[in-house]
Amino acid sequence: MFDFSSAIDLPFIWGGLIAAAVFLYVLLDGFDLGVGILFPFAPSDKCRNRMMNSIAPFWDGNETWLVLGGGGLFAAFPLAYAVLMPAFYIPVIIMLLCLIMRGVALEFRFKEDGRARRIWDYAFHFGSLGAGFFQGTILGAFVQGVAVTGRDFTGGPFDWATGFSVMTGIALVFGYALLGSCWLVMKTEDVTQDWARRVAAYVLGFVGIFMAAVSACMPLINDDIRVFWFSMPNFWLLLPVPVITAALFLLIWRELRLARNDGRPFLAAIGVFLMGYAGLALSLYPYIVPFQFTLKEAAAGGPSLSLMLVGVAPLLPLILGYTGYCYYLFRGKASHENAY
Repeated sequence: MFDFSSAIDLPFIWGGLIAAAVFLYVLLDGFDLGVGILFPFAPSDKCRNRMMNSIAPFWDGNETWLVLGGGGLFAAFPLAYAVLMPAFYIPVIIMLLCLIMRGVALEFRFKEDGRARRIWDYAFHFGSLGAGFFQGTILGAFVQGVAVTGRDFTGGPFDWATGFSVMTGIALVFGYALLGSCWLVMKTEDVTQDWARRVAAYVLGFVGIFMAAVSACMPLINDDIRVFWFSMPNFWLLLPVPVITAALFLLIWRELRLARNDGRPFLAAIGVFLMGYAGLALSLYPYIVPFQFTLKEAAAGGPSLSLMLVGVAPLLPLILGYTGYCYYLFRGKASHENAY
């Protein structure tokens, strides 16, 4: 009888699916979190209405990918889930509470006026800010690794709170602000667009500084990472990653300055995130629990992975299809009228 689970590398496939789901979440929910981070700094309430309308059709669908990434980790890599979740209980819970708070604010803001609306505005802002920051701290703590004895997490409840993780938390906030401002350049016009273009140019410098700082720290975290990036011929093979990243930064700055194409800064910002994510994935592969367990060591049994893959295979095109259709249907500029 043909053994499907042994014919292909199922842990690698599932690792790729989870990595793709996490990236799509960071990218798609990142721009609406970025809009929330920038929300109270908008020039007027009319601008805030336009900002809210620009993300209203998309924000809840964007979070589909977070569920897929977390659920996929639980089902396909139970050992990794059992180790990582106790390590990150506190930041994960705070992040989820922040996402709930911003979701409630999105629903209730347009139903209020005056002072009550301002309260929901700040709830939306702080929910977005908190979610972005704690996602970044989880990323930083994940990259640094967690304390493991045997097959169990043996660290403390606050091991995730380090200088590096705080830096990555702040870095992701600025990254989301860049995505959000570039999204607003593409989706708005007039005063809101001009303001968003200035904000994008401002936060672009901070994103570059933080990316350079994280890139400099990564080889210091683990010797294997340093050897991987700076040994020959890897150095020359991997050189396109930082070169392309620098070129994308220049492209964003140039497009914001010349204001020739509204969509190009957002596409280039996507490219920056893609390059950063690719560099991170290359540095950590093949570990799913950094420097402790590889994809194969943490994976569920072959029959379980193959059965779940049969279920996921038809669902992914469906999710991608309705997501793409939603973005196509609500293309164009957002209005300032209350339309949520």
